[in-house]
Amino acid sequence: MTFYRYNALDIAAYFKWTSMPADTERIYLDLLFQMREQILARPLAKDFESFVRAVFREMYHVWARGFENEFSDVKRIAPEDAVSLFCDQKFIVLESYMKLLSLHLILAENLPYVRINFVGLPLLIGLDGAFSEFEQNLTVAAKTLQLAARDDRGNEYDLSLGVPNEPLCVGLRSEFRREIFGSVGYRVKRNNDYQEKMRLLRIKSKMDQDTQDMLRKASEAKRSVRTQTAIAKNIPTALPSDKPSGIPNPLSTDKKDNRKTKQTKRKGELHA
Repeated sequence: MTFYRYNALDIAAYFKWTSMPADTERIYLDLLFQMREQILARPLAKDFESFVRAVFREMYHVWARGFENEFSDVKRIAPEDAVSLFCDQKFIVLESYMKLLSLHLILAENLPYVRINFVGLPLLIGLDGAFSEFEQNLTVAAKTLQLAARDDRGNEYDLSLGVPNEPLCVGLRSEFRREIFGSVGYRVKRNNDYQEKMRLLRIKSKMDQDTQDMLRKASEAKRSVRTQTAIAKNIPTALPSDKPSGIPNPLSTDKKDNRKTKQTKRKGELHA
């Protein structure tokens, strides 16, 4: 099964939903980029700075649509012409909400699960449609986002059997938790060298980008030299100052005539 990878809009909406302070945004962006191989869409995982710019750009658009905090309408997250990715189109609001929930489980410290009663969720987020369709889309969303549900006694609950009228403990799948968090299974606060590691990671990412730009410029320079050489080969090598063949040199002729005149004068003097 194909699992979902988060894009810049998902992360921007989460930052606004949690009313994240501006001075901590960079810390969570660092954390997300550290887990890029497991959770980020491929284009965002290439370069840290371009990833940051994409998230900040989407944060402005989300804010412009009126989604500012946890009390905002979830319908304002996706643009009006947005297409749902794994839920039915009329349940795109459910898709947005479940992505917020799964990102919260990834980014919040010491949070192995959240308790939620899905029976009242359609009314809470303003969903239309049959409840059976809601249950089907909820099951698809949970599988795509690698979420699992358990009852109060810790037993796994299969959402495809229907939504019970009681709170469920929803968390990340065990395999996925171990993949991104290790044996602990949920995010714990990083030690003091975390920021230094992320600083070095950003430097490496910037150096890789500079190297690519340098190689591209060198390739363009070589191409320009080859073009100029090819143009130069088509220019005639003869210069206007070159002496045409077959025309005698007047200076050499004058010198011969002068030598003959001197020889004739000497002979005349001797005979005299």
